[in-house]
Amino acid sequence: MDKQNAGNAPIGSGKDFIRTIIDADNASGAYGGRVHTRFPPEPNGYLHIGHAKSICLNFGLAEQYNGKCNLRFDDTNPGKEDVEYVDSIKEDVHWLGFEWEDREFYASDYFEPLYDWAVQLIKQGQAYVDSLSPDEIREYRGTPTTPGTNSPYRDRSVEENLALFEQMRAGERQEGECVLRAKIDMAHPNINMRDPTMYRIRKLAHHRTGDRWCIYPTYDWAHGQSDSIEGITHSICTLEFENHRPLYEWFLEQLGVYRPKQIEFARLNLSYTVMSKRKLLELVTEQHVEGWDDPRMPTICGLRRRGYTPEAIRQFAAGIGVAKVNSTVDIAYLEYCLREDLNQRAERRMAVLYPLKVVIENYPEGEIEWFEADNNPEDPEAGTRPVPFSRELYIEWEDFMEDPPKKFFRLAPGREIRLKHAYYITCTEVIKDANGTVTELRVTYDPESRGGGTPDGRKVKGTSHWVSASHAVDGEVRLFDHLFTTERPGDQPEGADWRDYLNAESRTVLTGCKLEPALAEAQPEERFQFLRQGYFVADKKDHSAAHPVFNRAVGLRDTWAKIQKNQGGSGS
Repeated sequence: MDKQNAGNAPIGSGKDFIRTIIDADNASGAYGGRVHTRFPPEPNGYLHIGHAKSICLNFGLAEQYNGKCNLRFDDTNPGKEDVEYVDSIKEDVHWLGFEWEDREFYASDYFEPLYDWAVQLIKQGQAYVDSLSPDEIREYRGTPTTPGTNSPYRDRSVEENLALFEQMRAGERQEGECVLRAKIDMAHPNINMRDPTMYRIRKLAHHRTGDRWCIYPTYDWAHGQSDSIEGITHSICTLEFENHRPLYEWFLEQLGVYRPKQIEFARLNLSYTVMSKRKLLELVTEQHVEGWDDPRMPTICGLRRRGYTPEAIRQFAAGIGVAKVNSTVDIAYLEYCLREDLNQRAERRMAVLYPLKVVIENYPEGEIEWFEADNNPEDPEAGTRPVPFSRELYIEWEDFMEDPPKKFFRLAPGREIRLKHAYYITCTEVIKDANGTVTELRVTYDPESRGGGTPDGRKVKGTSHWVSASHAVDGEVRLFDHLFTTERPGDQPEGADWRDYLNAESRTVLTGCKLEPALAEAQPEERFQFLRQGYFVADKKDHSAAHPVFNRAVGLRDTWAKIQKNQGGSGS
């Protein structure tokens, strides 16, 4: 049984540049010693491992500094948002182990004050209604190296702008006909400061406000003011918003309201997958995967279904830390974090994925013995379980070779091995079908070797796991590999299609696997180590007692440890 609540992985309290800034603010009394962060997802898709890093950071900072963290949905684009995404985001954040208490907010909560503030900027001569088309606005904006051009509508009077903006709100203007823009500087070196759009007309129903609005604020307009309303002290964003910070600060300064501090950090990139919401959506809609929670997806719900634990993901986020430079983290480190977590608390079971029948010729027919097997050698409190043993067993195909090479120590004709928890056996005969394929092994056992030792003290080099044939539970086992065949599928040369690098062998389904009977009692999302196979989880959706389905979360081979040994590094 998986101890789901056994300990909490550290969130990460090491001194990094964000904590250095917060410490300095606390020392100066900048925010009265308060630390109040927020996690502001857009409800237009499922969260992925990159969002998990941000969740752990924002909620972790609040926890470390005895502060607060809000969950705020940036629901300003009704064309792409859905309550399905809202519900999934809340479930993911909660599953990761974080609580927002009564601080669940929505940018749509602030549509009225945001509108009033827009009117204030119009009255101050700092915003105007522009009637250029979207293509003309882009053309007039200029490029990063050439200044933009003022719109011919930039100098409309305050009265005309107020009237037009009211018409926009009332639905008297059509989509694309006009927008509200801030009046800043069309020659500004930062292109985000060249009269950015604040409102656009979208005649779409909103998942919370219904048809009450037909104009919606842009992210840049809603972001800083939402932070201000909620009393956020430190607005933690990813690095792509660094060039937006001057605009964030300009809006707050012109409005004369409380000013949080925006801080940017590098977003997470992970090898052998994509993190773009657009690409993840295409994987789902084009049916390259079986949904947002496909165990091959980097989504939080996909990782959860794969068998990842909240603690492993939190440890991963703590281990990679925060930085100011974008980089790609090796997925082997994420796997290492899971392996380390499950090694301590996942109970052990025996499962034969590629069964080969073994008949013990000198074992009494009809007799059954029960062996006590450790549930987890890493956890003495996990206890033991009874495992049945009988005359006919299954072992793994790969545990037998008829003509073995020198360093193959498992079963072969005339060779003796140990059956885990049970007896020594020796192969005496190989049964084949008409095609020459091995179908069955005949062996003898040493009754004196019960439990793994013998009176004469002889040792064997090979040990195999096994399942009693008469007690075996048939199950389905799904093995997963990287979704892509290249380390950085999103960074392909122009003209290349990232889909070309999808791994056709990323999912293998095995049926007729032989499971020890204790696995018949497994509950969905219960995790185990299958001896010598890896760590597995009972599938969240498809597993049942009548049809057991297990997903391999991660193998036993520690790729990350080998990488670290070769590099001589610490891994974080």
